[in-house]
Amino acid sequence: MADKKEAKGKVAVYKFYKVQGDKVTRAKRDCPRCGKGTFMAEHKDRLTCGKCGFTEFTHKEQAKKAKK
Repeated sequence: MADKKEAKGKVAVYKFYKVQGDKVTRAKRDCPRCGKGTFMAEHKDRLTCGKCGFTEFTHKEQAKKAKK
């Protein structure tokens, strides 16, 4: 069983935060239902919470601005 857990890999927590000097900011958005500590996944056209399933769709205009 230990082999399966090792093969899956570690969670890359360092991708959820940005460090700028002495300040630490969150790179991803928190889920409005679950509260702080539960981050939402960023997809091409939506934000999704993996815990409760909350989905928030982004508008086409916002998606175009993010690409630039």
